[in-house]
Amino acid sequence: MTEFAVLASSITHEDIAQALVSGYGPTETPILKLIKESRSKGYEAACVPLTTVNWRERWRDMCILPSAGDAGSGKIAAAEKQAETWRRAPGFVLDEVTISRLDEAEGVVGMISDWLQLDSTDDWVRHDSEIALRQELAYASYLNVLTVILPPPRNRVHVASYARAINECLKSTPYIQFSIRLPIYDPAVFQPKQSPARRSTDSFSSVASSPTPRSAPKLVIPGSSSSARTGRSAKAPEGELNATWEMWDIIRTLCDYNTRLTLTLDLTPPLPSNLGVLSRWSAEPVQHIFLPASTFIANVKGYPVLPKGTQSFIRDSMTHRPTIILSGTNHGVHSKGGESAYAQYVRYLEKTSQSVQAARQAGTVEHFAQGYQDYLQTPLQPLMDNLQSITYQTFEQDPVKYRNYEEAIYRALVEWPETERIVICVAGAGRGPLVARSLNAIQRSRREASVYAVEKNPNAFVTLQGRKEKEWGDSVELVFGDMRQIDVPEQADILVSELLGSFGDNELSPECLDGAMRFLKADGISIPSSYTAHLAPLSSSKLFNEARANKDLKYMETPYVVMFQNVSILSGDGGGAGGRCGSQVQECWEFEHPRKDAVVDERGLPLTNSHNVRFSTLSFHIPHAGILHGLAGYFEAVLYGDIGLSIHPHRKDQVSKDMLSWFPLFFPFKDPLYLPSNSELQVSLWRLTNQRQVWYEWYAESFLPVFSPPLPTDKSEDPLGSDGSFFACSSTNVAVPSPLIDAVDVFPHPEKMETRRVDQSPKQDVGIVKIGQTALHNPGGRSSWIGL
Repeated sequence: MTEFAVLASSITHEDIAQALVSGYGPTETPILKLIKESRSKGYEAACVPLTTVNWRERWRDMCILPSAGDAGSGKIAAAEKQAETWRRAPGFVLDEVTISRLDEAEGVVGMISDWLQLDSTDDWVRHDSEIALRQELAYASYLNVLTVILPPPRNRVHVASYARAINECLKSTPYIQFSIRLPIYDPAVFQPKQSPARRSTDSFSSVASSPTPRSAPKLVIPGSSSSARTGRSAKAPEGELNATWEMWDIIRTLCDYNTRLTLTLDLTPPLPSNLGVLSRWSAEPVQHIFLPASTFIANVKGYPVLPKGTQSFIRDSMTHRPTIILSGTNHGVHSKGGESAYAQYVRYLEKTSQSVQAARQAGTVEHFAQGYQDYLQTPLQPLMDNLQSITYQTFEQDPVKYRNYEEAIYRALVEWPETERIVICVAGAGRGPLVARSLNAIQRSRREASVYAVEKNPNAFVTLQGRKEKEWGDSVELVFGDMRQIDVPEQADILVSELLGSFGDNELSPECLDGAMRFLKADGISIPSSYTAHLAPLSSSKLFNEARANKDLKYMETPYVVMFQNVSILSGDGGGAGGRCGSQVQECWEFEHPRKDAVVDERGLPLTNSHNVRFSTLSFHIPHAGILHGLAGYFEAVLYGDIGLSIHPHRKDQVSKDMLSWFPLFFPFKDPLYLPSNSELQVSLWRLTNQRQVWYEWYAESFLPVFSPPLPTDKSEDPLGSDGSFFACSSTNVAVPSPLIDAVDVFPHPEKMETRRVDQSPKQDVGIVKIGQTALHNPGGRSSWIGL
């Protein structure tokens, strides 16, 4: 059975030193010995530091300035000269690298020196760290190392410098995959440390952070003073977790979403108390998960297990097929199980992951969609194009859809008043699956009925003729032609169609059925009877990159059918200023059949398509900071009674579990839009038409809630909060008013203001201020449309 996760061991300098002491074979090296041992323990890959402590010491001796009393001017000058010589021609000596042979580097993930400080507060330390990084990358490229893990950013103030350096290295070092190790922990351990200033004869006097141990990289976040940290719990508040994610967002944005830039998510403890905040990482390119033994806790028997929240996160991550790097498993952290217990436990989590189980079980959407995850597909043009037989065959593999259709037809037949004969018309019969299901329903209901099958595809009509001759006989009458133009021999009691798209109406079901409604008696039944389109804001760097891979604008203004995987839905349920925002996934509009509002001509056809125009404005609450890359579109359909079809993420399992025929629709935005925590997103979506085409246009605006400060009272509070921060606490749903705001849109309260009691606090008027917007996408259908 194919494994979803790759397990990798973390080889440290201590492991290499121990291998040197214990000895190795004549054809081996310490690295080859350690890699061989790692694979014998079941690991499929190994992470190896590319450099030794000797390289760190030489770099420090050249580039870090000792205090004035520690060295004479002559020694400093000599070091300066040595540093300049190195800057001109960077390179290693043998004892500064751990790997020197191609066979040692085969299948290895290289660890770049984690003491490099590309975001140091000292300009020269940043400069020399970048030179050192280029040197290490050049050596990795020489050894054909395909993936390197970069040291984490540590300083929010200078993260742009870190990003700029990485971007330059991506340009100058082709082929190598860069993965940034990013820690997720409590800022109570983010202690900025001071180190001696760089050796320099210039005027720079800023200090740099000292090199950091591999096991605990530190972050420096503005506003996190040591006094404020004193007494904090070991749980990271969301604002500080946002700072970690926002540093990543700055880096990948400045690197222009380079597809060779990925993440190594570091789960070194302490972890956030609410791992739901980490759901945003599902939309990011997480290639590795760094999982040290210290993250595990002991169960009642002493064996290593993970906390429940971390278990859930690892299980959910399995669908992305990450490389999980286990570290420190040979240090005896837990009393039972030994080194192998950690890998065995990760495999247990993989085995019990619902996403993995679904992907391995035949008949599920996850199994059917293997290879289609995050793959952009242009929606069908059912009226303009005649589908191929293989396309029909793919859709016909969906037993759930046709089972529900048969049940809906059966219920309609059973509940139809007793008459001599019932007429069923299948509009858009394709290769005949709905015809066959209609005949099954007729047989089950024991009602007398006949079926007309209407199809415009001349190729599929050949297949229908074959099935009539061999299977259906006189119980089915075939009618060739476009349902909007032809006539049928007699009107139907029940009209059945499967013209729905991923957004319900995006394959022109309303327009097609406008023509087919002529076939239906005044009291007839349409199956489906109605369908609704639903929308949610999403973040996905993978989908954003896929859509913009072709530089042509039209590819960023085209809705795509996608089986979502590396996606995070940004919205929450309710919330927002005055609670005005809706649910996480919201309904845009509805179409009903038969419809009564269209003005028709003497043949029963609409004079125009104006009645199928739609517009919707939706407000979403964004509880956690994220990047808006697009909109997720879903649909639900009522076939008959309580029988339906749904790809709505919250209801699909109750309505039509494991239905295969439709993946969601993705509306991309050509420019990502940053949404801070507790912000609001207003999405506008149009369905527009002329005599030849139907198209969608979409647009979004972002807002922050603000309030008008109350009148002064006797009870005064520190406006900076307990930790000296001017930002609102993470639990509030409003932000402090910006000094730049000159107008506030205050929402009126529906109820009248009551007389304030003496002990009541002054009320605050909550409103919103606009902070961003997107462009209008696909105006006039210039890039994408569905032809009538």
